[in-house]
Amino acid sequence: MTMPPPTATSCPPKAPPLAQRWKVLIAGFVANAALIAATTGLPTTALSLSADYGFGHAELAWIFGSMGLGLALSELPWGLLTDRWGDRPVLLCGLLATCLALFGLAIGGQPGDGALTRLCVGLLLAGLAGGSVNAASGRAVMAWFGPGERGLAMSIRQTAVPLGGLLGACTLPPLACQQGFAMVFAALAGLCALACYLTWNWLHEAPNQLTTESMNHVLRPAWREAQLWRLALGIGVLCMPQFVILSFGAVFIHEQLDGNLLMVSASLATLQLGAAAARVLSGHWSDRHGNRHLYLWRCVQAAAVAYLLLAGATALQAQQLLPTAPVLALLIGCGIVISAWHGVAYTELASQAGVSRAGTTLAMANSVVFLGMFLTPTLVAVGLEHGDWSWVWCAAALLTFAAWPLLRAPRR
Repeated sequence: MTMPPPTATSCPPKAPPLAQRWKVLIAGFVANAALIAATTGLPTTALSLSADYGFGHAELAWIFGSMGLGLALSELPWGLLTDRWGDRPVLLCGLLATCLALFGLAIGGQPGDGALTRLCVGLLLAGLAGGSVNAASGRAVMAWFGPGERGLAMSIRQTAVPLGGLLGACTLPPLACQQGFAMVFAALAGLCALACYLTWNWLHEAPNQLTTESMNHVLRPAWREAQLWRLALGIGVLCMPQFVILSFGAVFIHEQLDGNLLMVSASLATLQLGAAAARVLSGHWSDRHGNRHLYLWRCVQAAAVAYLLLAGATALQAQQLLPTAPVLALLIGCGIVISAWHGVAYTELASQAGVSRAGTTLAMANSVVFLGMFLTPTLVAVGLEHGDWSWVWCAAALLTFAAWPLLRAPRR
């Protein structure tokens, strides 16, 4: 009697080798870090931009917003292409185009007539190309790592955000001051070239790309599912309190706490390192315990309470009833707590969509996130015009709580 050949159900595919999975994760990490070094590192060169180009606040706002606007506009189209073409070709194409745009700024972005237009157009093009990074690298991680590993893997990938920002903040200001902005843009282009090299050598399509779910039936497009949009919107809203600190934390330390450059740099570096560690630990916890929605609810509670405490401490410090150190500690704590949840939320979003739609779904979330990055500085400026820092921190707490109805588990 002959036995029937083994089927996909009776003989499940083996997991890809661990070494290859880590190479894919490292390539995705470097790609994200290179992008974030540009988006959040360039604003740290504001003083040099003002001195070298003669820009005021309005011109700086256009420059810093151009790349974020490009990212917000391009995330969803790149995500759709990722699910259609695969993560490797999309990531290679996007990184190469980003590298060329930044290299073009290194050549043609010098001070002179039309410098503002050249910088804004170049950074907009870099953002339009860089929108490929988040969706493609996230889909690759989801494809190469199993369900019990994705929380930690996605959280490690998300640590590229604080560590990439830390890299940009530590290297770009002295580079701009000593070598000029040609070297700043050349260094950023070099980071993208490194990410492109690692992607070419290490990131390939996963051997078992299709899940059992997608083999059994055809899923409808992710952008047509309200539940996925709800979770994506929740991620975007919960990112806005984080952007308050990332965009205006240095200003708060300098103006409210009378901090010098060393105090600002040390505080933000501590915050970024703590945020990176919190993301990794969060992913590990969610893989072990499984209940991601419970963890997100605890993060929302902890962050909202931390912001309210910061608001109260700021009011007391303004009345000289509290020293600076507790306020600074609360600011750093807020920044860490409001950053801890990223990998867990992105894993939950991609898991609900499935690997075959992960690129589009992650792009949906990042479109909302970068739109929030574009809007938050303006909202903070309005808040400071009509109130003070305590009001800003109270508003951040309300935004944090407002995200929860969007992040909660769907009703069965």
